[in-house]
Amino acid sequence: MKAAVLYQPGELPQYTDFPAPAPQNENEIAVDVKAVAIKHIDKSVASGKHYSSEAPKENGRVIGGDGICLLPDGTRVYAVGASGMLAEKATIEKNMIVPVPDTLDDATAAALPNAVIGAAMALRFKANIQQGDTVLINGATGFTGRIAVQIAKHYGAKRVVATGRNLASLNELLTLGADEIIPLSDDFHTQLNGPFDIVIDYLWGHTAEKILSTLKGKGRFTHSTRYVSVGSMAGDTITLSSAILRSVDLQLSGSGLGAWPKQQVGLLFSEILPEMFELAAKGKLVVSTTTVKLKDISTLWDKDVSNGERLVVTI
Repeated sequence: MKAAVLYQPGELPQYTDFPAPAPQNENEIAVDVKAVAIKHIDKSVASGKHYSSEAPKENGRVIGGDGICLLPDGTRVYAVGASGMLAEKATIEKNMIVPVPDTLDDATAAALPNAVIGAAMALRFKANIQQGDTVLINGATGFTGRIAVQIAKHYGAKRVVATGRNLASLNELLTLGADEIIPLSDDFHTQLNGPFDIVIDYLWGHTAEKILSTLKGKGRFTHSTRYVSVGSMAGDTITLSSAILRSVDLQLSGSGLGAWPKQQVGLLFSEILPEMFELAAKGKLVVSTTTVKLKDISTLWDKDVSNGERLVVTI
């Protein structure tokens, strides 16, 4: 079969022949792959910098963690790969699949899950979003941030404030559910008009430091804020004053692969993803994609996709 194969961390994946994988246990099944989104986590894992990165294999390995595929009976599903998914064939986990609505195209279906995981899991489980909440989304102009704005509104947020650097994408957020937009600048935090019930942060770094500084209390009762770190595009570490933690009713947590219990991951596949697929199929969840071919993986792996789009490899 043809596949995108990585030989050493940090190198570009190569379009080449590779042995088709076979199921290794009763929970795995062989499938034909239709579409795979290229996400920040895929690039981070491939570079060896992500905490879930694998050691390099002598004969290389197929990359890609999830995608849209066909079961042996022809059923089209979203699935998490037991083997690498950027290939003509793969093996998947039987207990981690979601049927795809007939009216939803492959590219949209492939692009949506990672963003739902990065948005809905944070909003629903870590932030415990409630009807009428005010939500600040830091770094909302990326693909996941744009989905987060829409899901926050779907989950009942009364007011959504979005920050971002891409001005074109930032302005588009006003048509996707954002009530206010704030361009990121050195003093963007002075424009934050709280209080905020929830902060969903895709950037971290110095932007998180500035947001947290605005939450600092003055020795009297403060508004309760649930602050959830989802990404670190602006830096992996911050300086955090203990005075901020002592002076405000702040819940600080993270949402990622190791932060969810098994029950919540089960709900992702049984409830959350099916609901979001249906919303997208009905046009109630807007998704923007750019599609490319597997054979062009080497030249397109580092392609810069702007304006909140997701790069999707069709196979």
